[in-house]
Amino acid sequence: MLELKSIRKTFHDPAGGDWVLAGDLSLTVQAGETVAILGPSGTGKSTLLKIVAGLEPLDAGSVWFAEKDITPEPPERRGFALMFQDFALFPHLDVVDNVAFGLVEQRIKRGEARQRALDMLDLFGLTAHARQKVWKLSGGEQQRVALARALITQPRLLLLDEPFSALDAELRSGLRDEFSYRIKAAGIPALLVTHDEAEALAMAQRGYRLVSGKLITLW
Repeated sequence: MLELKSIRKTFHDPAGGDWVLAGDLSLTVQAGETVAILGPSGTGKSTLLKIVAGLEPLDAGSVWFAEKDITPEPPERRGFALMFQDFALFPHLDVVDNVAFGLVEQRIKRGEARQRALDMLDLFGLTAHARQKVWKLSGGEQQRVALARALITQPRLLLLDEPFSALDAELRSGLRDEFSYRIKAAGIPALLVTHDEAEALAMAQRGYRLVSGKLITLW
């Protein structure tokens, strides 16, 4: 379970004045649960994800996971996976090596990593694309590759930053259902930030709106 305890974060504008991203903000996300945080661009949703991931320092408060304070831990020791709206795939690698990348980084032998990646691609119906370069895939296929790459490392938490915003409406609808199924099947907590309330309602069991550093309960 992820727990944010009394998180505070303020940005100082050189032109004068402060912008409160988080003011005594607290939140929990259970295993297998997706929680959505909504709000327009510029409200600090993505920065909040970076705080959880350890990529952005906080002013006060703490980040806990599995009843342990992980606030001092660097990103690479948290075991979290962060997915971006631009997929962040490696264009010089084929599909199977993109999915296997995280395992290779964990010092798993390349042959074993590729076999596990092929098994994961089979689950996602992407086996036929294993040796293709990712830039040859459709947007929806690329996003499924990105999810496969995130899940293969068995992350303790999945952080989703506007994951479908670059896709058309019909494709978004199908992918958010697939993502919801995969996240529940993996039994991991997930934190989704989005400006799309329909997307949040389709994927998340709980939803909040980030307003002036506070979380307002939506459902």
